[in-house]
Amino acid sequence: QVRLVESGGGLVQAGGSLRLSCAASGLTFSSYDMAWFRQAPGKERGFVASIPWSRGRANYADSVKGRFTMSRDNAKNTVYLQMNNLKPEDAAVYYCAAGFLNGAYNVWGQGTQVTVSS
Repeated sequence: QVRLVESGGGLVQAGGSLRLSCAASGLTFSSYDMAWFRQAPGKERGFVASIPWSRGRANYADSVKGRFTMSRDNAKNTVYLQMNNLKPEDAAVYYCAAGFLNGAYNVWGQGTQVTVSS
């Protein structure tokens, strides 16, 4: 069974940091592009960051560049999203997604809530 499980969300003050994790199982992790998306109440789900299966450079949404860092550990089947200098507008449910070898992201986690107080 293919599964992505996010963790690490929580409540943080503006300017603070959180580290999200996404553990994958049931798939050949090293063959999957991985990504983070987020969805705030009343808004569409939007792209945050991605990292290719080849462990190339990560890509980021403009709104998080310079503050967020995505990484992957293929030995642990896990991706991470280090979020620094969090802003109230970063508050959302964060979802991990996987896509096979440059394909569409078709495997999704259940999400983890990030709340940022001002």
